[in-house]
Amino acid sequence: MLDYDSVRETLVRIPLRPMNDDHFLTTEEVLDYLKVNLRTVYRLIKAGKIPAVRVGRQWRFRKRDIDAWLDSSRQTSHAAAGKQGVNGERPRILVVDDEQAVRDLLAKTLTMADYDVDSAPDGASAIDRLRAVEYDLLITDLKMPGMDGLSVIREARRAAPDLPVIIITGYSTEASAIEAINLGVAGYLTKPFRLPRILAATARALGEPVPAAET
Repeated sequence: MLDYDSVRETLVRIPLRPMNDDHFLTTEEVLDYLKVNLRTVYRLIKAGKIPAVRVGRQWRFRKRDIDAWLDSSRQTSHAAAGKQGVNGERPRILVVDDEQAVRDLLAKTLTMADYDVDSAPDGASAIDRLRAVEYDLLITDLKMPGMDGLSVIREARRAAPDLPVIIITGYSTEASAIEAINLGVAGYLTKPFRLPRILAATARALGEPVPAAET
């Protein structure tokens, strides 16, 4: 008969193998090691930032790959000391567009890029949010029913004179471009736009490094 108490005592006396650089971590171990949530780990895998191996229905991660990503993240953090938003947290962005599909696409893209994103369907709603919340960046459509984008910018600047602004528009005119320049916008993008251009314009407006793939 198997003596379970003896087996347990034997296992307790066996020294644990140290975790070396070639050690593979489970998803749960990575969550604890990086102190992040599961969504963040999946986003990093999808972005190719941390290599992972699929074993059955589980992911495995080489510890040295995780450490290399951590070192790279620390270097990027030091190089971009201004990465934090006005409240010392992730930069907060307000997206204003009367087209729900555009709002949803921008919000999803920017959220996956580690920004906190709010959205508004029109100028009046945007102004209400700007008066209630301190934002790091305003991204607004130019032509909208009621209050247009330029009016939103002028009102926003009364509350926050230094607020960076990016205009997105499908109705670009010379007059609107000139007024946008006079208002000191950080970016002026025409629809249809490529998402890497939005990410690059956002990084520039916030004073962050622009990845080479998005320049």
